[in-house]
Amino acid sequence: MHGHTFSHVLQKTMNKRTLSFGAMALLCTLGYAQQVQELDEVVVTDSRFELKRENSGKTVIKITSEELDKNQGKSLAEVINTKSGIEIGGSRSNAGQNLGYYIRGGANRQVLVLIDGVQVTDPSAINNDFDLRLVDLSQIESIEIVKGAASTLYGNAAATAVISITTKKASDKPLAATFRSSIGTNQSRDDKNYNPADFSNSVGVSGTSGKVTYRAGFAQQYTDGLSAAASGTERDPFSRFNTDVKIGYQATERFSVAVFGNYDKYKADIDGFSPIDFSFTDTDDQSISTQYRAGIAPRFDYGNGSVRASVAYNKIERETIAEYSSEYNANSLVVDVYNKYNFNDRFYTIVGLNYIRNEAGFDGDKDFSITDPYANVVWVSGFGLNMNAGARLNNHSDYGTHFTYNLNPSFTFKLEENRYLKALGSFSTSYIAPNLSQLYGFYGANPDLDPEEDRTLEGGLEFGSKMFRLSALYFNRNEENRIDYLLIDPENYVYQYRNVSGDFTVHGVETELSLKPVDFIRLDANYTFTEKKDEVTLRIPKHKINATAGFDVCPDTFVSVSYQYMDDRLDAGGIAMDSFSVFDAYISHTILNNKMKLFANVSNIFNEDYVELVGYTTRGRNVRLGFSLMF
Repeated sequence: MHGHTFSHVLQKTMNKRTLSFGAMALLCTLGYAQQVQELDEVVVTDSRFELKRENSGKTVIKITSEELDKNQGKSLAEVINTKSGIEIGGSRSNAGQNLGYYIRGGANRQVLVLIDGVQVTDPSAINNDFDLRLVDLSQIESIEIVKGAASTLYGNAAATAVISITTKKASDKPLAATFRSSIGTNQSRDDKNYNPADFSNSVGVSGTSGKVTYRAGFAQQYTDGLSAAASGTERDPFSRFNTDVKIGYQATERFSVAVFGNYDKYKADIDGFSPIDFSFTDTDDQSISTQYRAGIAPRFDYGNGSVRASVAYNKIERETIAEYSSEYNANSLVVDVYNKYNFNDRFYTIVGLNYIRNEAGFDGDKDFSITDPYANVVWVSGFGLNMNAGARLNNHSDYGTHFTYNLNPSFTFKLEENRYLKALGSFSTSYIAPNLSQLYGFYGANPDLDPEEDRTLEGGLEFGSKMFRLSALYFNRNEENRIDYLLIDPENYVYQYRNVSGDFTVHGVETELSLKPVDFIRLDANYTFTEKKDEVTLRIPKHKINATAGFDVCPDTFVSVSYQYMDDRLDAGGIAMDSFSVFDAYISHTILNNKMKLFANVSNIFNEDYVELVGYTTRGRNVRLGFSLMF
């Protein structure tokens, strides 16, 4: 009865909105002045300095707090999946589905995640990657994504992209709080009862008192209603709990220090293989992952420079409950000390030392350490030429010394009416050492592996002003000594990690458009072409399109419609997956002097029938209602 009531109210509300939307939009937009909001942005991740986008040699993706606020109810993976050059496999499936990071034709092991500038990984994982399912969107202030090899600034594994997450900052007020809550459906295309099955809640408290800043956040999600297996009928729930604490102290005008702690845990029913016929079906299999993070970050400012450090400890506990259960325990220590100096806003330098120690429990504790000195310089000339260049000397306890570097020139032509045309190019290298799971893990371990080497060549143009930005970029990425999981004994079905001989090349084109012709309209679109030369790509579309149109139909009301197109793909076993198109919609309205926001969204509006991963359930049309309250 409760589910039917929810469905009836939702349908009635949507009908009323549809009838009145046109009139409301017309009346509200008359109240706006024809004023253009600037698209000027400052980006950091590609150089570690705050640079105007026009002076950056990269097409950095920046997801602001405003954009995140307009994606309430979505997962972090869903938000990132709308950006150029990126496909996050599993983001459209059951909430507990494993995620694949297919960026520029690469895989999870080639993507590095940073949280507040600190590398985060799971040394016990097959790909030594970080699980984005552990992060709740309410914890995040902003995200920057730099694609291409970035080992010079960020070290091992930064081969296809760096995803840099900045968490929420403390309020300037003595006390501020934000509450968020939402309820939604979680159903497949064939299930149309619209029962509530997805519940999310979060609270954040922060403030400033004298020299002390503080923030504490809590988030919870429970999702039910879908079977992980497409052939299954039982529900496979997903639950997550997050808590984070951050305290800062401004000891003097020059010296400050911050400490933080995080606890994140999720539990997912994942289904498995039948012991009778080995088909993927309903089982009682579960995956449980727990993360503990703590660290300290002192900073000393002097003149035009600063000395900064971060020391962070990360512990991961994972468990798979199945017919053959397994437990994984791992930890990592990350230390980064660096000096930044700005010579008159023209010449920027950074010199640092990065130390990482990874440990995982495989037949006894196994570990390795990496100690990397690095340097990077940025030159912003007065006549348009910009140069970003750097080098890193990777010192691995098992694999010795390896040199990586980056050259990234660009030239900005100043045009009339505050417009600019930027030509950019880059050549960068990266280095991926075999991880502990590949060397000593329970499945296919091989202690004789060699490191993988990647290089990326880029060239492109960016045309921009205060009201629009258009960019087009060609990339060519090459892999040597790639590590793959290969069948080495067909008779006994024995697999092992091996280095694959020969080079592998991926190339493609990424285009992006951001347009804000008037203050109440914003259009964003991107197109990606990706192709692996002489090799079939799994789960990676050759063509992908994302587009969003956002309208501030009133000062207090925002509406957006988004579209995504995925080209044909192949899954494991050469199984073809057809192309598909999905439309989403979102509406929000603020009340109580902008202290409370009500929102609703509909995903997969037309209930498109498609397959994201063969054998797994894909979400159909779903709806969500929620609110946020700030004071």
